[in-house]
Amino acid sequence: MTKTLDKFTSVYGPVVSWRYGRSLGIDPIGLVSTCSFNCVYCQLGEIQHHTTARQIFIPTEKIVEDLQAINLADVDVITLSGSGEPTQALNLGEILTAAKQIAGLPMVVLTNSTFLGEPEVRNALKLADIVAAKLDAVSPDQLRRVNRPAGAIEWLDIISGIKQFRQEYEGNLAIQTMILSRWSDEAQGEYIRLMQELKPEEIQLNTPTRGRSLTRQLETRGNDPQIPADSIWMLKPVSVDFLQAFAAKIHSSTGIAVRHRDFRF
Repeated sequence: MTKTLDKFTSVYGPVVSWRYGRSLGIDPIGLVSTCSFNCVYCQLGEIQHHTTARQIFIPTEKIVEDLQAINLADVDVITLSGSGEPTQALNLGEILTAAKQIAGLPMVVLTNSTFLGEPEVRNALKLADIVAAKLDAVSPDQLRRVNRPAGAIEWLDIISGIKQFRQEYEGNLAIQTMILSRWSDEAQGEYIRLMQELKPEEIQLNTPTRGRSLTRQLETRGNDPQIPADSIWMLKPVSVDFLQAFAAKIHSSTGIAVRHRDFRF
């Protein structure tokens, strides 16, 4: 373990989450933000290592050591997220197994869904109690504009991967969707059709409420990071009225629970 990594803590929070309560974060990626997406709204800022490669970023022993040093009395769940896409960590399964043994708490993974087509990733994610899979786009063009994927990632492959995982996973699957602008009736209809196929336990609608850091800031993993105003690009959120109307349409068409920080159906 390098001296730099030795000073890094892979565990942060607890973060106050509107979805999961007091969530203790595990960051399996580390100091250099690494992700297969470079989303235009990402609070991490421009992704430093934009790639589809998977590797071990933080040794499992380091994560265990960091987790054992934490008082878990006021923690509701443990969430794998942090400095990029957690399923790019080859030791994802080891981390989930060890954290569950130490904490005995529900395990959540937030994923951008790009690796769900890989059997080893799906098998590791089966160890999680809750998986929140990102789906921000209802077309290949929207994927390129909003999520800016690395390499040869295709929209249809993401949809196929979520479907495969849904068929195999016995835990709680949520679809998390970030909406940056008012969707057309056609886009809303396509999203509803996809949800009818995917059949998640719930849908989480979101819109940007935090600025996008212009440079890499480790503090953006948690709540209310103290970042200078001139280092943040603020995005204009979609109105709650639009989101609420869309959520009502989704729920009435699918029967699936839809949540947002300000309402639920």
